[in-house]
Amino acid sequence: MSETTHPILPCRTLPPVLDFYTALGFEVTFRQQSPNPYAVVRRGGAELHFFAMKRYEPTESYSTCYVRTDDVDGLHRAFRAGLKAAYGKVPTRGLPRIGALSDTSHGVRQFLLTDPGGNCVRVGQPTDGDQHHRPAPRETFARALHHAGLLAGSKEDPAAAAKVIDRVLDLRDERPTPVQLLRLLVLRADVAGRLGDAEGAASVLARAAAVPLTAPERARVGDDLRRLGELQE
Repeated sequence: MSETTHPILPCRTLPPVLDFYTALGFEVTFRQQSPNPYAVVRRGGAELHFFAMKRYEPTESYSTCYVRTDDVDGLHRAFRAGLKAAYGKVPTRGLPRIGALSDTSHGVRQFLLTDPGGNCVRVGQPTDGDQHHRPAPRETFARALHHAGLLAGSKEDPAAAAKVIDRVLDLRDERPTPVQLLRLLVLRADVAGRLGDAEGAASVLARAAAVPLTAPERARVGDDLRRLGELQE
């Protein structure tokens, strides 16, 4: 026996959703208007189904699904390029949007993608056989990064993530290492942008760009430096 599962996700209308996935390199393989608006898109082994609801509110959506891949870095690059070509820039807040690529605390490298229908598609690649969440670190700044990353990513609560970061950056009796400081500032700039605080994001980005790092430290924060460059675009 061979079974497959295809998520069926809601949207208000089909056209903006289909345009979004077409920009990502998906092919529209099925579309109907009657008796109900319904469509299917496919890219490689990923197949997503959509249905339209007139009273649906995308900003209040909880719909989500997970796409497993063996090249999450390649997909992230391809998706960003496709979105930039279609929208003139890479959308990082509002609807639609694409998130940062990062290594999670549960052995997966992933990014989040939210379409015009408010559906969150998590795209990930396992990096460890054990995909249980690791305990939060005890050290102050490592713990803050752990919790803020979960809040900004898995829980999609940028306001809560901002509070965690601001609290530890205001400490006077402890100081983060340069690597920790860069990571905290890049994440803080990211969530500021998602919260619509362009001025705050610009200020934090300037602080992040000024953090002095040695060559070995720069190698450790490759994803963060890449995200810093993306946010500065």
